[in-house]
Amino acid sequence: MAFNPVVDEAKCVGCEECVDVCPVEVFEMQNEKSVPVNAEECMGCESCVEVCEQDAITVEED
Repeated sequence: MAFNPVVDEAKCVGCEECVDVCPVEVFEMQNEKSVPVNAEECMGCESCVEVCEQDAITVEED
C-alpha cells in the first residue's frame, strides 16, 4: 500500500515540525512552507499529521 502526504499551503505556517518529526525525511522547507519532496518514502505513520497544530497535513492511501 502506498501513502501520499498532502500539505495545505494555505494552512501551513512553516513551523518545520513535520520536517523534524518525519522518520523518512519526506518533507523539506521551500519558500517558508513544508513540501513533501519524497512522498514515495511515506510509511503512513502520520507523525506529521499528529504534530501539525494547523491541521495542514493529511495522509491519503493510494
